[in-house]
Amino acid sequence: MNKVKAILIKTAAILEVVLTAIFSLAAPLLLFSVFWMFRTWNQLTMDELVFHLTGPLEGTNSDMVREYLIQCALPALLVFAVILVVLFLLRKKRFFYLITGVLLLVWILVCLGALYVTANRLELEDYVDSQGSYSGFIDSNYVDPAETSVTFPEQKRNLIYIFLESMETTYADGASGGAFEENVIPELTKIAEENEDFSGFGASINGAHAMKGTTWTMGAMFAHTSGLPLNIPIGQNDMGTQDSFFAGATTLGDILSEEGYSQTLLLGSDATFGGRRLYFTEHGDYDMVDYEYARKNGMIPEDYSVWWGYEDEKLFQFAKEKLLELSSQDNPFNLTMLTVDTHFEDGYLCEKCPDTFGDNQYANVMACSSQQVAEFISWIQEQDFYENTTIVLAGDHLTMDSDFCENVSGDYDRKTYVAYINAAQQTQKSEARDYTTFDLFPTTLAALGADIEGDRLGLGTNLFSMEETLTETYGEDYMNGELKKKSRMLNRLADIDEDVPELQGNDEAEETPQATVSVGIYESQTATIPIIVSDIQNVENDIGSIVVCAWTKEDQSDAQWSQLTENEDGTYGIHLNTLPFADRSAVVRMQIFLLDDEGTSYFIGEKAALMQDGQQGMTANRS
Repeated sequence: MNKVKAILIKTAAILEVVLTAIFSLAAPLLLFSVFWMFRTWNQLTMDELVFHLTGPLEGTNSDMVREYLIQCALPALLVFAVILVVLFLLRKKRFFYLITGVLLLVWILVCLGALYVTANRLELEDYVDSQGSYSGFIDSNYVDPAETSVTFPEQKRNLIYIFLESMETTYADGASGGAFEENVIPELTKIAEENEDFSGFGASINGAHAMKGTTWTMGAMFAHTSGLPLNIPIGQNDMGTQDSFFAGATTLGDILSEEGYSQTLLLGSDATFGGRRLYFTEHGDYDMVDYEYARKNGMIPEDYSVWWGYEDEKLFQFAKEKLLELSSQDNPFNLTMLTVDTHFEDGYLCEKCPDTFGDNQYANVMACSSQQVAEFISWIQEQDFYENTTIVLAGDHLTMDSDFCENVSGDYDRKTYVAYINAAQQTQKSEARDYTTFDLFPTTLAALGADIEGDRLGLGTNLFSMEETLTETYGEDYMNGELKKKSRMLNRLADIDEDVPELQGNDEAEETPQATVSVGIYESQTATIPIIVSDIQNVENDIGSIVVCAWTKEDQSDAQWSQLTENEDGTYGIHLNTLPFADRSAVVRMQIFLLDDEGTSYFIGEKAALMQDGQQGMTANRS
């Protein structure tokens, strides 16, 4: 018995030493990595982190990898080496195992602390909860471009779409609608003021909100061109192994390809990074002119590499050459570009960059980008093809730089930069629009002169039209809250086949009840909102009832349930009473459910309407 006890004690002692050694490497590495991650990605979100962790690393900035090795891996190895030396020197001391035990406990607490900070900063609990719940928001508000008439003019306009890395309206001065004391992007500010940014008659430039699932470059490029967030389940998010990228979605590239456009993606980094090559190849068959193409085709020396590949100065020069080539063709073209010098952290300072802002490198890089874009636009306007060409300048997302906007007030509404130049349409609204990057999808088509049935595509609204955007209808906070949840429609468009939990008592078979939900104009005399449910399909059993849940408060504490009445023509309707709601000018949000005669509940639509005269609710069908 004593012998067994001795063996167990010895085994436990060895295990303690081994675990102490392992944690002496793992804990410092984890701690340094967490500090580095949040210092580098100041506004990192969980959906972005998941996307990149499951995506291909090919094309990652080598400077960033080097920085991680120097700031995280090397210090962790030094701590590990010191610990090993100390433990080796103390190995024969009587208190050796006490020291290893205490050290092991300290390292475990360090790991737990680092994980807690990470979970708290990334709002992990909220993310996990949202990934475990389904929302009908996308399902009921998505307008499928494949089923919507988009008619182009006989003479089709060319498109130049420039994604401006991390470009915000924030960088302008306060008088222009920005948040900085001194305007860092004066040329871009002037372009927005002289062209269309949907700011109405106001003096402030306007931009787009970057919503959940769109706050990194690939998520942004996807949102701009499909009107959808890049929000899919963790297990299905591995862009390194996927052979398709939202195969069920119809995008800007798909539509322009169908219309005979020649399409090119020009960028100074590796297009493989983040799934860009896969997406733009599958949706529109774009020619890829990226860093690897430039290196292999003699555009730059084979061993040339700065920042993420090559700098924007070369990008704009290559773009000029490409545009002269494309404009000589008979068919219309779409040249899509992505700048990179303004990427965090602090950007890339090329030879053309001024030192206007002293040692504030990122401000100098932004100013440099503003100048280069303006020079490029001026060159285009001097070319013969410009008359029939629309240019879109769009910041992809808000900057992730750790400190560039640290002095910006939390009350300031940060937006991505937007400007439409030489558009084929003029906006019909005189007031500033509240819009997101989803809205740029149909707006870009409208800027090319295309007529869009209903003026909505994806989750986007044609900003040249009178149609309300989803943020104007639902509000940004509510919309973001729904976008971070899972969506059955998004899964279908991404070609994801997975088992899903019940939603309101419904297993959602392949053919589930669907209907058209229409919300009419608020009637102030009776304080009611008319709702009509029609075109009811796929109901296996008889309809028991159709009910609506309506509320105005974010926490749904004022929610009320009402039953719709069956009409003689088979539709169901109600004049929803809004008197119970305290705020008489609030947005009334509604979810509509169908209950069959067996008591099973099916979600069939989500709508909203303002309690103001003449304000009509959204009328998009649930797909």
